[in-house]
Amino acid sequence: MQPSVTEKQPSKKGRTKSIESVPGVSQHAAGLVLEAIYLKAKSLQKLGRLTDAAHECLSVLDAVEKIFDSGIPDVLVENKLQETVSHAVELLPELWKQAGSYSEAMSAYRRALLSQWNLDNDCCARIQKAFAVFLLYSGVEVCPPSLAVQIDGSYVPRNNLEEAILLLMILMRKVYLGKIKWDPSVLEHLTFALSVCGQTSVLAKQLEEVMPGVLNRIDRWRSLALCYFAAGQNKNALSLLRKSLHKHEEPDDVLSLVLASRICSEDVFLAAEGVKYAQRAITNAEGSNEHLKGVGLRVLGLCLGKQAKVATSDFERSQLQSEALKSLDGAMALEHENSDLMFELGVQYAEHRNLDAALQYARKYVDATGGSTLRGWRLLALVLSAQHRYSEAEVVTDAAFDETTKWDQGPLLRMKAKLKTSQSRYIDAVEPYRHLLSLVQAQRKSFGPFRNAPQVEEDKVNEYEVWHGLADLYSSLSHFKDAETCLEKARGLIEYSADTLYTEGMMFERQGENDKALSAYINALLVEPNHVQCKILLGSLLTKMDPGMLPLAKALLSDALRIEPTNRVAWYHLGLVHRDDGRVADAADCFQAASMLEESDPIEKFSSIL
Repeated sequence: MQPSVTEKQPSKKGRTKSIESVPGVSQHAAGLVLEAIYLKAKSLQKLGRLTDAAHECLSVLDAVEKIFDSGIPDVLVENKLQETVSHAVELLPELWKQAGSYSEAMSAYRRALLSQWNLDNDCCARIQKAFAVFLLYSGVEVCPPSLAVQIDGSYVPRNNLEEAILLLMILMRKVYLGKIKWDPSVLEHLTFALSVCGQTSVLAKQLEEVMPGVLNRIDRWRSLALCYFAAGQNKNALSLLRKSLHKHEEPDDVLSLVLASRICSEDVFLAAEGVKYAQRAITNAEGSNEHLKGVGLRVLGLCLGKQAKVATSDFERSQLQSEALKSLDGAMALEHENSDLMFELGVQYAEHRNLDAALQYARKYVDATGGSTLRGWRLLALVLSAQHRYSEAEVVTDAAFDETTKWDQGPLLRMKAKLKTSQSRYIDAVEPYRHLLSLVQAQRKSFGPFRNAPQVEEDKVNEYEVWHGLADLYSSLSHFKDAETCLEKARGLIEYSADTLYTEGMMFERQGENDKALSAYINALLVEPNHVQCKILLGSLLTKMDPGMLPLAKALLSDALRIEPTNRVAWYHLGLVHRDDGRVADAADCFQAASMLEESDPIEKFSSIL
């Protein structure tokens, strides 16, 4: 029953010759016996004797490998025998899975896909899909393919997730080539796998390659928008959502409205558009979509908060901030356990300078997340610093060090340095920067020295910010040579930066070189026109240099307050301008605003943690 396809017989000259030794009748007989063993395996499966069934099924494949030692040829194989082999190859890993023998199941899957069984496209696709599902959801971490089956230069998956993605992408390619029929579950599994590893841009490419008519175009646009949003390509995502929300498409789709509003909430210039989307989402959140009403209220609050930052008047700004808080409070009433909402409410109350409410939500967020997120600790420390409870803020940052990895400690160390600076402990503030520099050196060893500017900005510990912070500190101590050395290091990372020019200007001004300071501030504003600190110091310097510059100084300071209404330094200098211009009442109002803001001024802007 198991002779070789080619049997070697010695010739008279001592040579060997190959002759066909499996005639049609022998192949037919072998096929009948193998089919009987396969049916026995199916019967044992029905009886619950899964291990015995797997061994019987395995014997079928072992016998076939002995008959066809070089793999089943494309021709000269009876249909019935090929059908039995295909069924056995597909059944064996399922039997091992049902028996709980997952390592054997993994081996069976790989044997099915790597050996030459002459499977048709549909059978091979079913096995690939089943193996991908097993890798994704079994919870069993399997080893990568052995070296024996690897080809030089080929991609070798390192874990379950990578191997499953590879299989699913092969299936998608077969669909595009017309080898197999469209199976929507393959795309669903691939969506899950690529989302888990954050490769949404790859998923977007897969969605783009799906032939028109296979997917509903609105569903495709929405899925692509989600992919682009997750990949940080907000412009592309919003463009697709605008198409799907057109009046001739699905203008009242709640999911699309919520996502569009969420994207708009990240840009102050799109916030007004986002408010309209959020309001439509809340209106249409009925029936099966009623659970999205809280999400709609949340994004409405975020959009209103962003819109308040570009309000044209104090009255409009105050009104928008109040509406934002009202929307977020309404969302919290519907979603009591939403930790992200707690954080956003804490930030909104903090920016509104309601520090007691902000502290309450900051503590709630830290408790809800178990102290596992850096931004919760930072918000708590910032609120405490705004209440001038610096020692408690330091205790919070020390506690945060125990809950975070060393690569996430950069913002905490900078915050600790600023806390010490706020208490005029300048020498003590140098120590956190030493720790930051040690993290920078460790980061260099880990990621290599050859990095460009975009890579520098993506580092866990931003080396540019470390050197710039040290320059500010040394400048405050009047150690100008040390400050200049730090600025040189910063320029080596980012050559043209408004922050660097701003620090240079401060150093020149403290040394009495007002012309150089003026040039530095102007150059900084050319690099970054909305740099608030440069506008403030430039306005202040102009009033010192020439009393005739008061109108220009007033315009600069007013513009700074338009961008950052809670900047106490800008209010103070605007008060000085009004005083010098003879407007005593306006000056008094500005000084009062500066005094009130100083009582609740944090060491960093609350928006820095968003």
